[in-house]
Amino acid sequence: MPHAKSLAVLMDPIARIKPVKDSTLAMLLEAQRRGWSLHYMEQGDLALRQGEPWARLRPLAVRDDPQDWYTLGDAQWQTLTRQRLILARKDPPFDSEYLYDTQVLDRAAEAGSMVVNPPQALRDCNEKLYALRFPQCCAPTLVARRREALRAFAAEHGDIVLKPLDGMGGRGIFRSSARDPNLNVILETLVGSDERFAIAQRFIPAIREGDKRILVVDGEPMPHALARIPQGDEFRGNLAAGGRGVGVPLTDRDRWIVAQVAPDLRQRGLLFVGLDVIGDWLTEINVTSPTCVRELDHQYGTNIAGALFDAVERRLA
Repeated sequence: MPHAKSLAVLMDPIARIKPVKDSTLAMLLEAQRRGWSLHYMEQGDLALRQGEPWARLRPLAVRDDPQDWYTLGDAQWQTLTRQRLILARKDPPFDSEYLYDTQVLDRAAEAGSMVVNPPQALRDCNEKLYALRFPQCCAPTLVARRREALRAFAAEHGDIVLKPLDGMGGRGIFRSSARDPNLNVILETLVGSDERFAIAQRFIPAIREGDKRILVVDGEPMPHALARIPQGDEFRGNLAAGGRGVGVPLTDRDRWIVAQVAPDLRQRGLLFVGLDVIGDWLTEINVTSPTCVRELDHQYGTNIAGALFDAVERRLA
């Protein structure tokens, strides 16, 4: 039986995070403030014993201190079903090991633990492909393995962006065109000999105004987005690629996009997602470990993690 206010977080090593920017830390600080007991695990700490989900958990205390932001206690193997809430915040890539993690977390969810975001939704909603469930929101896009098809897309649309399906932070993203002498080698890098999927999107010039991250909590958008603006000659706005984050109010088009997506988010139990919007177009729906909480909270004095835990506690009431 889950403990009433016991929380476990699955995340990348907490010692390596950037505390002033880390959205998971913001969530943990809010949970601790509300009286949740915190427990920490990494990917290697999950196990199944006779079909029951177990984890090597360490008690965790967090502080909003950029020099000293956490304390971990001694690790102890215990059943995950004792945790009322599990935050699944492991960063991509969504590889086979990540898939297996979601299957372990499924067992905890079946036993009564709440997992945010739900394991089934994490499996079903690839961050690039899921956006294409809403084609009315997206610029022209092709997902294909065949280099011939991707070259034809470049010939049709001119300036395009190419990227793998499993990356994050702007890694492995190329801007190219049919006239680019490097197009063939870019395609070989992404799809090999036509055996791996890649995604091609028509280049959106509005990227110069920023790649907006819109955070959505239980189907409701936060009132401001973080526009990640490319710097210098860089075309990628991702903060990990050197983009500058500037808060901006949502536009009518942004709110329309959220309204298109929100019913499906609610149906899948996706409590916390990040929509990426360039100009008028939805490009990705981030479900694994959406970021930008701390940047927006700092600029606007908001408490986005508070909105998330309001939604969590409503569901658990």
